[in-house]
Amino acid sequence: MLNGKRIAILAEDGFEDSEIIQPLRAMKDAGAKVVIVGSGSKENYQGKRGSATIKVDVTADRVSAKDFDAIIVPGGYAPDKMRLHQPMVDLVREAFDSGKVIGAICHGPQLLISADILRGCRVTSWPSVAVDLRNAGAEWVDEPVVQDGNLITARKPADLPRFNKAIIESLTS
Repeated sequence: MLNGKRIAILAEDGFEDSEIIQPLRAMKDAGAKVVIVGSGSKENYQGKRGSATIKVDVTADRVSAKDFDAIIVPGGYAPDKMRLHQPMVDLVREAFDSGKVIGAICHGPQLLISADILRGCRVTSWPSVAVDLRNAGAEWVDEPVVQDGNLITARKPADLPRFNKAIIESLTS
């Protein structure tokens, strides 16, 4: 289904464990080549729940949006740390501007705020991020998964099956 597609999953310490593990598994099961892209602060990142450790394949300063068909941003505490690393912010902005699929779940849209790509977009997230998204010019809605053009957002781990399905469908249409 996704044979030949390359997907970056961004990583930093404190990611929501299931929000990396489940998309990683779903994208691989669909045939995609998945690359874990770290900020450069470490080689391995620990999930906030302690049930997952992710090894980085490459750092954000060594890749370009043209290397991928999609970028997935997990939630947890990681997005707030990711946005302190300009190469991660730039990668997301470049991917969005070139029409690549951007998926962000839970607190993941915090990185999208820093990339300044949300003005006029309809999105969802963990409820506490809603005010920040509105302040960034987005229209926030409380729905499991929202797709606005090449941007796919979801609220929480319970929404992962729909989130993963939306990303896969977006890459196969």
